[in-house]
Amino acid sequence: MQKVTSLPGDDAMPGWYHTSAARTPRPAHTGQKSARWAIVGAGLTGLAAARQLALNFPDDEVVLIEAQEVGFGSAGRNAGFAIDVPHDIGAKDYIGDVTTANLILRLNTLGQNYLRSIVAEHNIDCQLAEAGKYQAAVGAPGIAILEAYRSGLEKIGREAQMIDAQDLPEHIGTSYYKKALYIPGTVLVQPSALVKGLAETLPANVTLYENTPVTAVDYGDKITLVHEKGTITADKLLLTNNAFAAHFGFLQGRLLPTFLYGSLTRQLTPEEQARLGGKPVWGVIPAHPFGSTIRRTADNRILVRNSFGFHPDGRPRVKNLPRYRATHRKSFERRFPMLSEVDFEYTWSGAICLSQNHEGFFGQLAPNVYGALCCNGLGITRGTATGMLLADLIAGKRHELIDFLLASPGPDRTPPQPFLSIGVSSVLKWGQFRAGLEV
Repeated sequence: MQKVTSLPGDDAMPGWYHTSAARTPRPAHTGQKSARWAIVGAGLTGLAAARQLALNFPDDEVVLIEAQEVGFGSAGRNAGFAIDVPHDIGAKDYIGDVTTANLILRLNTLGQNYLRSIVAEHNIDCQLAEAGKYQAAVGAPGIAILEAYRSGLEKIGREAQMIDAQDLPEHIGTSYYKKALYIPGTVLVQPSALVKGLAETLPANVTLYENTPVTAVDYGDKITLVHEKGTITADKLLLTNNAFAAHFGFLQGRLLPTFLYGSLTRQLTPEEQARLGGKPVWGVIPAHPFGSTIRRTADNRILVRNSFGFHPDGRPRVKNLPRYRATHRKSFERRFPMLSEVDFEYTWSGAICLSQNHEGFFGQLAPNVYGALCCNGLGITRGTATGMLLADLIAGKRHELIDFLLASPGPDRTPPQPFLSIGVSSVLKWGQFRAGLEV
């Protein structure tokens, strides 16, 4: 019996969750249950895997288990960018090997198109906007990054438009940035609304249990998942719970649960919207990876997302929220001095699962256990695509993208503690310092 050594415990005020339509959570599981398929983790990867597995095996029940409420956890706490283009921060042109980059582009586009089709079919209200993204720079080092990235994008046939400082207010309202690279193709969403909508439209042969944290697992001939009020036994288990897979006994010493922090303003008044100007919906990614992500949403709020923390147990530290909220305030006021009276309504943390070599895991973890894990910050597109493709792999389907994922070496092993925490925390602090005014 493998004891689960840490469970999700997210902080209480994720803005996307509270500003999206309320839904009634599915009941927690009680008693004993058996099914052919069980999936742990009802984020974007788990929802995609459950949907596709149910379609591949229409006569089987698929049990999807979520420790918290759908839309409240990590999948509902990101910045809402469904990005198609690759961005290899280790390559000089941020693209690297063209063959690999084109496969990543196809993988991300598969995830995008899968979500587009479900949102359209079920009329999911998640503020989906074909808005593209602005990669924006404040100083000369950031502008050099933009120029390098534009040249890399040209190698894979993706056009991007460089926008000068004097023209940027027409796009994003603020004159803070000196240059931006506009890259069409990114889709912006309200992430919690998206995840809630995906959960509400699952096929009839998917049974979703929320607020059912698994506390132990017996990896026998059949898989038995133990929780406080019962057990669920399955022939096959899929883990789609990112860094928490390490607490289920897999990829230990290979996953880096890293937290980013976001704040969301109240809704802007019509007068404030006019004062801001620019397009009604947009998203800015920083040129420097440790800078601030900024969004204007369809319901006229401003998101600021920056600041990093590393917590190996996968649980945030609520005591840090006031400090990061103060950082968000400074970032907001630098960019939007015309909105100095606009307050934040929500501040929260959100986990991403990183690896040292920027590789995820896809495939079989053990007999009867499979995983699609570690999206390295691309949970919306890559998580959706890998969840869908894992269900296809299990069903015996093979094509080029599945082979590409299976060929990955997977996440590298990290140094042991306490050197890991010291090292990662130092890298995060140094990165945020180097980002300078892009924070």
